[in-house]
Amino acid sequence: MATTSNKPQRSLEEIEDIILRKILSISLTDSSDPRVIYLEMTAAEILSEGKDLKLNRDLIERVLIDRLSVQNPNAEPPFNYLLGCYRRAVDELKKIGNMKDKKIHLGNPELFGDDSNVVKKTGSSNVSPVLPLIFAMVDGFNSAGTQPPPPGFLEELFKEGDFDSLDPIFKGLFEDLRGNVLKVSVLGNFQQPLRALLFLVSFNVGAKSLVSHKWWIPTGAYVNGRVIEMTSILGPFFHVSALPDNTIFKSEPDVGQQCFSDATNRRQADLLSSFTTIKTLMNNLYGGLAELLLALLKNSDTRESVIQYLAEVINRNATRAHIQVDPLSCASSGMFVNLSAVMLRLSEPFLDANLSKKDKIDPNYVFHNNRLNMRGLTALHASEEEITEWLNIPGKTDVSAKSNDEENRMLLSQEASSSGNSGEKVKYSFICECFFMTARALNLGLLKSFSDFKHLVQDISRYEDMLSKFKALQKQTPSPQLQLDIDRLEKEIELYSQEKLCYEAQILRDGALIQQALSFYRLMLVWLVNLVGGFKMPLPSTCPKEFAVMPEHFVEDAMELLIFASRIPKALDGVILDDFMNFIIMFMASPTYIRNPYLRAKMVEVLNCWMPRGSGSSATASLFEGHQLSLEYLVRNLLKLYVDIEFTGSHTQFFDKFNIRHNIAELLEYLWQVPSHQNIWRKIAKEEEKGVYLKFLNFLINDSIYLLDESLNTILELKGLEAEMANITEWERRPAQERQERTRLFHSQENTIRIDMKLANEDVSMLTFTSEQITVPFLLPEMVDRVANMLNYFLLQLAGPQRKSLTLKDPEKYEFRPKQLLKQIVHIYVHLARGDTENIFPAAISKDGRSYNEQLFIAAADVLRRIGEDDRIIQEFIELSTKVKVAASEAMDAEDTLGEIPDEFLDPIQAVIMKDPVILPSSKITVDRPVIQRHLLSNNTDPFNRSHLTADMLVPNTELKARIDEFIRSQELKRHGEDFIRLQRAKEKIQTTTEEMLID
Repeated sequence: MATTSNKPQRSLEEIEDIILRKILSISLTDSSDPRVIYLEMTAAEILSEGKDLKLNRDLIERVLIDRLSVQNPNAEPPFNYLLGCYRRAVDELKKIGNMKDKKIHLGNPELFGDDSNVVKKTGSSNVSPVLPLIFAMVDGFNSAGTQPPPPGFLEELFKEGDFDSLDPIFKGLFEDLRGNVLKVSVLGNFQQPLRALLFLVSFNVGAKSLVSHKWWIPTGAYVNGRVIEMTSILGPFFHVSALPDNTIFKSEPDVGQQCFSDATNRRQADLLSSFTTIKTLMNNLYGGLAELLLALLKNSDTRESVIQYLAEVINRNATRAHIQVDPLSCASSGMFVNLSAVMLRLSEPFLDANLSKKDKIDPNYVFHNNRLNMRGLTALHASEEEITEWLNIPGKTDVSAKSNDEENRMLLSQEASSSGNSGEKVKYSFICECFFMTARALNLGLLKSFSDFKHLVQDISRYEDMLSKFKALQKQTPSPQLQLDIDRLEKEIELYSQEKLCYEAQILRDGALIQQALSFYRLMLVWLVNLVGGFKMPLPSTCPKEFAVMPEHFVEDAMELLIFASRIPKALDGVILDDFMNFIIMFMASPTYIRNPYLRAKMVEVLNCWMPRGSGSSATASLFEGHQLSLEYLVRNLLKLYVDIEFTGSHTQFFDKFNIRHNIAELLEYLWQVPSHQNIWRKIAKEEEKGVYLKFLNFLINDSIYLLDESLNTILELKGLEAEMANITEWERRPAQERQERTRLFHSQENTIRIDMKLANEDVSMLTFTSEQITVPFLLPEMVDRVANMLNYFLLQLAGPQRKSLTLKDPEKYEFRPKQLLKQIVHIYVHLARGDTENIFPAAISKDGRSYNEQLFIAAADVLRRIGEDDRIIQEFIELSTKVKVAASEAMDAEDTLGEIPDEFLDPIQAVIMKDPVILPSSKITVDRPVIQRHLLSNNTDPFNRSHLTADMLVPNTELKARIDEFIRSQELKRHGEDFIRLQRAKEKIQTTTEEMLID
């Protein structure tokens, strides 16, 4: 007979006791298992209370406290023990579905015991034991030998405790994470700490703990931009970069050394791989930091602190805008390029194609906010005095005046609002704050890096030129010192080349970053245009205050970005440029809106980058050839700017204007070939015959004379140096230092000729093609003598006796094309002769006593035949020379007729008889109108006392004119009378001779 044996059923209390003992790894009765801790004192207390030695929920907290208080050398460290408890609880929960209470409270930081004890037991550094678990969790795999925590463990840990209990834990973790990325480059391990930081701030307690940390915004007398970068919790994360930094703060691994050393000998595929890796890593950083800030901004408890932090970073680094940046007081370029990228990502919601949220940007923020200090920035047009006057409102706080007062400044920056009229507080939207902070961050970050990159490229080029010259000198005259200089330069070039490639990797190769910046500056310019009434011309006569006070760098940065992006292949693909084009056309010739002429000149540089080149199609051609504002105003405004740039107010204005006018000249030459623009040009020349067009022509001629004269004179000096160096015997006898100096001078003069000739060729070319269609301005009384003198001088240099002295071994190397120049000069002669309906041009040519002579035109015609000029042009040139010869003869007769001219009838400047005398209102001196008008084309001052003078201020001297006219008439009558007497005497002599012959 079979018997059944039933196992005794355990009670729930027994089951609970067994499970809790497994989880807590403790025993209330003596145990032989060394892993289980016997809580003898606890057991005695329970028995004394008349209770069974069984664990239950009510005893958990008491038992845990006793277990964590055990001083047993075999016991696990407190945190490791608690983590083990949690793991065992999870395992038990998988077995027993009805075990519902799985919560283990770890909120008390005291439960973690003495950190030093943990260090002694684990042998690890003094970091939170939670950190390896977080790393393992965010990585999703074992991290540095640490297994990922049980699912939900960290969430339970950080959700259940109160702020006061968890705050110290979080603060310790933040400090550990900061230390993990301190001086770590983009090639180092920054992603794990960044993911951990993101995890921690996902908890409200963690977010609040972060922004309340004493290192969230460091304070103190010695805090500056660099201190914030290196000591704030987020600063080291923003410091992670591929860009070079000062040696003191250099990050590891060294990106330049690891990725780009000896780059010229590396495979292109290796370089491209490095570029891709760095760009990917940097975008991971940008994304993580943007996600972090966005999470804090969405939290109402932390939003204000984030905006305050961003403002503090920007304010403390305002001097990064300077040309020379102090690396000890300013944050690194890497931090600010990163900040630029992150701010652009935060701005994305209001950078939609329609810019639908631009009305939320309040222009009053610039001077009325108490968070971002913008008072010291140069304004687009308003002077400092005007701004002070406009802001002189009772109750207004001057932020800049309190910038040195740490306590007051911090107090102000904590306010989300700012003072308005009568102390009223105005709340600015986040869009508004984000817009202006992004603009400032870009100015100090991305745009500053463009400038640094440009200077780095220039330094490399200069060093390479120097190295080439040193090597050439070393071949000629070897010296140990020269070899040391060569070795030093090669090392410098290698280091700079690595830095250049780091910039290229992080910035130039990141098309998305460039396009995000372009989207932001499109919003910037559209918003600025709205301040003046929108995209329409002409502009209002008075510049609105809101526009006038805007920081100048808002526009300058937009132009710099466009220039930079235009030089990066495909960077502008898909970018809508119409708004940029509209802005440039509206303001490039508007000094009453944008005071700085160099900023307006930069707009031309942008257009020059976009100008279609060659015969192929261009993506930007429609901006010039099918754009309404362009067709109506582009030529007009380019001509006006060409004139305005003569006087910039800078001590270098004389030389600056040539580079600026070079860009304008290239644009004008292109536009002349577009029929619609050429028609507008001719219309302007007719409308502004005595205005801006005449001034444009005057400055074009002035520049042509100066540049060609300088070039030709420097050619003669260069040939002298060539002759010195060609005489090897004499050359070798000279001291080595003298030879080096003369060689340097030779190369310097080569560069001077090359630059001046390039500019001169452009100017002469423009005179050539415009004179074919537009002749009247050239032939005006105040201009015709100047034009004739210029042409005669050039003709003398290019076809006169000394032309052979200008022969160079390789003229094309210096862009010196004498045949082409001579043809162009002769074409200008012919064009003006064709348009000279009053026959005044030949007389102007003949009056030039310095360069004109009859034989010069004959010699020039011979040269033209030899170089293959068109026969028709040569024939017209010869016909002109005949007219000039007649005019010269007539002029001599007229001079003889007038005889000795009274001094009061002579112009005091040119010493020629006045035809239209006028009185200068300030000096009261009388001059000839064409002479003074020619002077006023270049300078609006009285030449005798420098007081202001314009053409409409001239007072006709009618009384003197009448006397001069009378003098001329009387001299002509006198001459006619003398001629009549001479004729009569001749007739009488002939008659007498005839009679004598008849008598004989």
